[in-house]
Amino acid sequence: MLIGEVARRSGVSARMLRHYDSLGLVRPTGRTDGGYREYSGEDIRRIFHIESLRSLGLTLREVRSALDDPGFRPAELVDDLIRQTRERIAGETALLTRLRRIGAAEPAEWEDVLQIVALLHALGSESAGKRQRAALSSVDDVSVPVEALVEAVLSETDPHVAGALRWALAQSSDSAVALLAEGLDSPLADVRKRAVQSIAEIPDDGATAPLRGALTHSDSVVRSYAALALGARGFADAVPTLIDMIVEGIHDVEAADALSVLARRRALAEQISAGLVACLAPGALEPAARRRLTQALADIPGITTSRALMDLSHDEDRAVALTATYLLTLRSAP
Repeated sequence: MLIGEVARRSGVSARMLRHYDSLGLVRPTGRTDGGYREYSGEDIRRIFHIESLRSLGLTLREVRSALDDPGFRPAELVDDLIRQTRERIAGETALLTRLRRIGAAEPAEWEDVLQIVALLHALGSESAGKRQRAALSSVDDVSVPVEALVEAVLSETDPHVAGALRWALAQSSDSAVALLAEGLDSPLADVRKRAVQSIAEIPDDGATAPLRGALTHSDSVVRSYAALALGARGFADAVPTLIDMIVEGIHDVEAADALSVLARRRALAEQISAGLVACLAPGALEPAARRRLTQALADIPGITTSRALMDLSHDEDRAVALTATYLLTLRSAP
């Protein structure tokens, strides 16, 4: 079969077939009566083998080794091709993400594009100072896509940089809340914590729904940050979680402060007091937890609290009794 017909049937151009010939990859083994080189059936099979191996990403040098070296072992080469392909996909995915973020910023001029690229590079810098400056400048100087800020804050380990990123997100649109809420489902505890911290600092009403949903989260850290944020916003459904935090000793001082703020509403004061008192039954909890609960009653007004403190002033736990007695003294002072 002459080269033109081989090219038509194989889909390999005549030029590439001549290149294979020059490299010694596949040379026509026959001759026509007129002296033209002619490909045999075995030559054509070799062409298809070459194309099959090239489709896997092998170079022509690697193809020759695979076909001609009797000691060739494909496993190592295939593993290397897998690694190279993964690296290439990761690189292309990162590039696609960067391009999408630049497009989302809707740059008007090339100067805008260059500024966004510089800021994105700064957010990924190894220098904490550069990352912090990038976060702070993302609000006024350059419009950085919210997705980039969310990704940065969920992976940030430096507390100062994380604070700057949370501040930047708090100035952004509501779209940040939805993206951060996805972080609450992360398998990594640190990411979940950063996500709820960031949502808690967003003042928009849109942050309330994911915070309320986080009150039933399986992660106690997520629950606690959500409860503190909701308590500060005046939401009564945070009360049970805040009481649990005092019992468990998780940010118990902050939880008690949040309860005291909520208790300024008369309707909530009795509910909070009843909830704290219900946990104070003798023998129900460890002494340290009962002491924290007693201390939490300090700023809770109402008759339920006063009666509970009178009972607790005779508690068998001396520390609880002394605390209750002292609080009663404060409440009776003019």
